[in-house]
Amino acid sequence: MPVVTILPSGNTAEAATGNSVLSALLSAGIDIAHKCDGKGECGSCHVFVQDGRKSLSRIQRAENEKLDTIVGVGSKSRLACQALLGEENVTVEVLSFV
Repeated sequence: MPVVTILPSGNTAEAATGNSVLSALLSAGIDIAHKCDGKGECGSCHVFVQDGRKSLSRIQRAENEKLDTIVGVGSKSRLACQALLGEENVTVEVLSFV
């Protein structure tokens, strides 16, 4: 099972391969916005993937289009609800201004 490390708190959570980063964060007790209940429609669960990006699912067109509408997006940006965990550990930074 991959381990998700959450920054800036340093908390960790184990999650099954194929689960979303959002579900891992919520199960770890992280208070992250997800206004559309994980449908990839609102962009409120925007996170930066600091390590393990290649282990996550590929960005699909709908996620990429949503990311294009968000201020502050960078090359490490993902929507936590759309990023599915692979076999390797991942480190994500949860944005405090969301």
